[in-house]
Amino acid sequence: MAQLWGGRFTKETDKLVYNFNASIGFDQKFYKQDIEGSIAHVTMLGKQGILTEEEANQIIDCLCKICADVENGELEIRDTYEDIHSFVEATLIDRLGDVGKKLHTGRSRNDQVALDMRLYTRLQVLETDELLKELLETILHIMEEHVDTIMPGFTHLQKAQPITLAHHMGAYFEMFKRDRQRMHDIYERMNYCPLGSGALAGTTYPLDREMTAQLLGFYGPTLNSMDGVSDRDYLIEFLSAASTIMMHLSRFSEEVIIWNSNEYQFVEIDDAYSTGSSIMPQKKNPDIAELVRGKTGRVYGALMSLLTTMKGIPLAYNKDMQEDKELSFDAMDTVKGCISLFNGMLATMKFNKERMYASANGGFTNATDAADYLVNHGVPFRDAHGIIGRLVLYCIEQNKAIDELSLAELKAISPVFEEDLFEAVSMETCVSKRLTIGAPGQDAMKQVIEYARAYLSEE
Repeated sequence: MAQLWGGRFTKETDKLVYNFNASIGFDQKFYKQDIEGSIAHVTMLGKQGILTEEEANQIIDCLCKICADVENGELEIRDTYEDIHSFVEATLIDRLGDVGKKLHTGRSRNDQVALDMRLYTRLQVLETDELLKELLETILHIMEEHVDTIMPGFTHLQKAQPITLAHHMGAYFEMFKRDRQRMHDIYERMNYCPLGSGALAGTTYPLDREMTAQLLGFYGPTLNSMDGVSDRDYLIEFLSAASTIMMHLSRFSEEVIIWNSNEYQFVEIDDAYSTGSSIMPQKKNPDIAELVRGKTGRVYGALMSLLTTMKGIPLAYNKDMQEDKELSFDAMDTVKGCISLFNGMLATMKFNKERMYASANGGFTNATDAADYLVNHGVPFRDAHGIIGRLVLYCIEQNKAIDELSLAELKAISPVFEEDLFEAVSMETCVSKRLTIGAPGQDAMKQVIEYARAYLSEE
């Protein structure tokens, strides 16, 4: 078909070149944003007298009808158009005739696509933020339910010290809370309107850029027209933040996978979020957690792709920047889908309290507390560390836990040990006496839960 820009050319573009150049296959995703931006632009043109009030109203009414027709399936976005902007404008001209040709007055495809991508990304920021909030609410609920659920804390995948499930979940609460803060920061930086930048040098028409910015919910117009059409920093920031979200989800997924194993049995994943084996009937696989872990690479790839695309582009717009869309759209869909599915899996997951407690109790997670016991009875810490090392070695040889030893066995290793050691190294004592803010002790944990509840109720 004839191009909207074809006046300069004496023959049509080669079909292969046209297909290589076209973006309609993926940028049709933001048809709503394209129409929304056009309505704001035409509203401003009418107010400024660049179009008559009647012309502006005709175009706006027709744009609204085009949007409705696309949504209800009466109008198909076809690949005979180069991009979504051409589709909308050509459809408008087809329906309105010469009046439709005035839509593009005072505007370039450069600032049009910059606007559409910014509007679409802004929506993704808000939707991602809302999904993160829902995930945080699920995590907080688990924290509230499991303040007293003792489990082992790990370093190097080795049992280290006893904590609670609430404390463990609280670590992810903080991670995803920071992810939401990153979404907020991106929104604040990106929420300025490039419409009116023209191709790169603005326009001679008396546009009211403040008006279009306000109509589209921006804080104001961008202040440099070259930057306005060639800035993709906000998208790089979004993909970076999305990559961090996926990294957090992947870490969490890895733990769910481990906890779901026969060796741990800390959790049972709901049937709706797991699958079986084609030949091994006993299997219940943590597929959602594994897929979230696997899909993290897709989002990382989109970030690296855009960083690489942008690194050598001189001002202002270059066609390379069309590559900001396909992988970004995939990353946006991927991160939202992963948050939503992970949240569903987590909300329906059952926790095996008894198994968690037994794992903490049988893994010498109270060894540090036994050393602290000796220190509190006058033994220098370095000496206490060595004594407890020998004590653990003895327990391993005897296949016993520390609290399963007799007082005589304990005194044979150190005469400082007395009967009160058993209370000092109980799992409950080890957890409850850790009361500094951020620690797993019940009082400290309840205080943090109050902070978390207040945070989620702020908005």
